[in-house]
Amino acid sequence: MAIRDRGKKKWQFAFGMPELIKAQRNLWIDQKRMEKPIIDDYEKEEFDQRICYALEHNLPIKVTIWTDGFSSDITGRIHYLNPISYQLRIELQRGEFRRINFGDVIDLSVVD
Repeated sequence: MAIRDRGKKKWQFAFGMPELIKAQRNLWIDQKRMEKPIIDDYEKEEFDQRICYALEHNLPIKVTIWTDGFSSDITGRIHYLNPISYQLRIELQRGEFRRINFGDVIDLSVVD
C-alpha cells in the first residue's frame, strides 16, 4: 500500500490568511525595536560643542537619529541651526537638506 502525500496543499491554508502573515511581520519588526536612550545634560553639552566645532571649521557630521524605535545615521554638513524651534538643518548633498529635531538625536560625531 503506497502513501499518498498531498504535497504543498497541506500548507496552502497559511498563505490564504493575509492577516496571519501581516501579524507575523509586525511581530518580527516589534522584536527589533529599541527604547529611546536617555541623553543626560553632559552629553547634550558635548553635542553642542561638536556642532559648534563643525560649524566653525565647516566639517561634516554624522548624526544618529532615533525614530519610532529604530535608529538611522545621517552624514552631511550643518547648513542652519535654529535654537528657537530646536532644529538642525543638514545638507546631505548639494541642494538636498534634511531637518532634524534635537530631541531625536542620540549620537553626534564630527567626521574628519
